[in-house]
Amino acid sequence: MSTVEVLGNNKVKLTFSVDSQRFEEGMNHSYQKNKGYLTVQGFRKGKAPRKMLEMVYGKEVFYEDAINFVLPASYEAAVKETEIKVVSRPEIDVEKIDENGVVFTAEVYVKPEVKVEGYKGLKFIPEDVTVTDEDVNAVVDSERNKQSRIVETDKNAELGNIVNIDFKGYIDDVPFEGGEDKGFDLELGSHSFIDTFEDQLVGSAAGQDVVVNVKFPENYGASELAGKDAKFEVKVNKVKVRELPELDDEFVSDTTEFENVEEYLTDVRAKLVMSRKLDAENRKKENLIEQLAGIVEGDIPECMYENETDKMFENFANSLRYRGMPVENYLQMINQTEDAVKESFRPRAEVQVKSRLALEAIAAAEGFEADENEVEAEINRIAGESGIEKAKLEEIMAADERESLKDDIKVQKALDLVVNEAVAEEAAAETEEVVEE
Repeated sequence: MSTVEVLGNNKVKLTFSVDSQRFEEGMNHSYQKNKGYLTVQGFRKGKAPRKMLEMVYGKEVFYEDAINFVLPASYEAAVKETEIKVVSRPEIDVEKIDENGVVFTAEVYVKPEVKVEGYKGLKFIPEDVTVTDEDVNAVVDSERNKQSRIVETDKNAELGNIVNIDFKGYIDDVPFEGGEDKGFDLELGSHSFIDTFEDQLVGSAAGQDVVVNVKFPENYGASELAGKDAKFEVKVNKVKVRELPELDDEFVSDTTEFENVEEYLTDVRAKLVMSRKLDAENRKKENLIEQLAGIVEGDIPECMYENETDKMFENFANSLRYRGMPVENYLQMINQTEDAVKESFRPRAEVQVKSRLALEAIAAAEGFEADENEVEAEINRIAGESGIEKAKLEEIMAADERESLKDDIKVQKALDLVVNEAVAEEAAAETEEVVEE
């Protein structure tokens, strides 16, 4: 039988034991693992009986691996038996080993009970989701731009034009490595080059020589150039413009699933409205979640913040690896340590931990439950998004993962309640300062 002693500040001591029969299995496992490394005079290595090895070296020689053999399952069983919700790694001690087996203690932090009041009627400022004609035109022009063709012009270069240039860079009248190219296409206004470089080519014409003076940023990637003044000798070879196709029924039918301009514009507007409403709703939820994190009361173990921070960093590292960049390379590129990047995740981790605890407390206070139909619907959703067949997903899903799904459903119900009960308020009117002369 396992027992729990409350130590305070959400820390408990769990006492549990392994009987003599199970520990004997562990000792035999340890003997088989270690007998090849222990020698006894008169026996070939690995052939000495266990009793003989225990006489020579003492039973203790097998204890470590025997304990490692029996501990994981017995600890897990004790946690399940006592129904404590562990949020930290256990600090394990061996209290006693004798003919009756082993007695362990494990000090762990458990999930705290928190209070959250005033979660109904939280305030938020609604966002304006109006879609203007200019917004629609911007989307349409972007699509037209994709279908544009680039042609030379004899006019002077303007922002948005493409100039084909030869250039050579100098610092203190000495050419520097990487500062030269020929036949380079540069779109003015794209900010592909150092600030002001492109601006100084506005108004230039094909065949013209231009001297461009710039200052490299203090944090420029190449340290030998950072903060330095530079001069570029630029030859403008060509000036090119984008010719956009006319917005007419032919363009629409050729490039979209619609037949005419009116249908196309109506669809663009509808999608913009839907997108803005969705973004506004997500930002509203994020704002309310942050408010929940601010009103939750309770003694939250530091390890919960650390665990969430570590999880966020690991997810970030995995996303980098997915894009083909090892996290070590990224850290070197931004000249930061792993600890520094983790620290940048800490505020978000705190909000995540606090708001989750708050929502769990709200779900409990409101008596929210998750029935089997809701669990099945959630499994169907996960199967659809992951591409795994539902039957296969259920086969590999452990019982505790199914319980975790129920917890997530209850938390979602709590969040829906908070969102539905939130009260919209008008943004504070901007005041103009009047300066008396």
